[in-house]
Amino acid sequence: MGVLDGVRVVELAGFGPAPFCAMLLADMGADVVRIERANAPERGIPIEHRFEVMNRGRRSVELDLKTSAGRDMLLQLAARAEILIEGYRPGVMERLGVGPQDCMGLNAALVYGRVTGYGQDGPLAQSAGHDINFIAASGVLDTIGPANGPPVPPLNLIADYGGGGMLLAIGVLAACLEARRSGQGQVVDAAMLDGSALLMAGTFGLQAAGLWQESRGSNVLDGGAPWYGVYETSDGRHLALGAVEPRFYAQLTECLGLDQEKLAPRSDRTRWGELRSVFASRIAQRTRSEWDAIFEGTDACVSAVLSSREAAVHPHVVSRGSLVTVQGVLQPAPAPRFSRTPSELRRPPPESGAHTEEVLLEWGLRDPGNCATQ
Repeated sequence: MGVLDGVRVVELAGFGPAPFCAMLLADMGADVVRIERANAPERGIPIEHRFEVMNRGRRSVELDLKTSAGRDMLLQLAARAEILIEGYRPGVMERLGVGPQDCMGLNAALVYGRVTGYGQDGPLAQSAGHDINFIAASGVLDTIGPANGPPVPPLNLIADYGGGGMLLAIGVLAACLEARRSGQGQVVDAAMLDGSALLMAGTFGLQAAGLWQESRGSNVLDGGAPWYGVYETSDGRHLALGAVEPRFYAQLTECLGLDQEKLAPRSDRTRWGELRSVFASRIAQRTRSEWDAIFEGTDACVSAVLSSREAAVHPHVVSRGSLVTVQGVLQPAPAPRFSRTPSELRRPPPESGAHTEEVLLEWGLRDPGNCATQ
């Protein structure tokens, strides 16, 4: 019995932030039904369904939303749900006849969650884009990368998942709590641009305080500081250093076999390059495994940079069960962890439409083969 057991969610199939949000809700026990659009064009990167990790934990219903029968069935599902989530461009759901007014007209308490790149309004609302575009527009991308090179895309973790899917999840859950008190649902507008900017709250504070320079790779947390960055070992592997606090820095220099008194002062930014060269030269003298042994058990805040496959067999990851293998597919375990109502992986990613009849009957809808009538 997960923490969201009994919560019914309708998810309009898409890619990126909306399915990530749906995965989180499903992991926590919600009954998430994924609506696949019949004859819909391929979206995102084509991949066999069993590898669609973000589609895990829910059942799939296929509807043709271009027909009145398909639209009516979706409306009836929305009438029986607490939450609906979709990730289409603004206006798409309205043009299909299943927008917020249509759905909430049948279910006043429905929370209608929407996630887009630029939001439901504004000059760029109808513009196409991906994670890299949204973090470029929010000011995030310009802060990531080396001082002597261009900005570096941090995969699609920031806008799609942190600033999109997780933002949508917390938004719809908060609105769901309020709807249970008031009996009134509402629309949750989660924009990946807004969310990625939100993740920069701490950085904006440092900028305002004069403690963050706009030039990339020149700050404590962007790789500018010699003690917060990545260094290559003698075997071509890498170590990640994060010794921000003085007491951790002292352990770092000790483990590196360096006399802190003879090093350039940490506080002198003009000598950071000199200090980085010393660290790089020393770390390059040993293999990653050798450094692992030296730093083991210390608070120097040094970690080996692991591949995903290496992470899967790391003793701590194994102990926590942070990564699991389901039907031969390595994937993250549900998080966060609940002491009384634990999350779990309830179902593998479904084939499109695999549960149409099952769901419609279970949710109290007759004639599922027709997908039209109650």
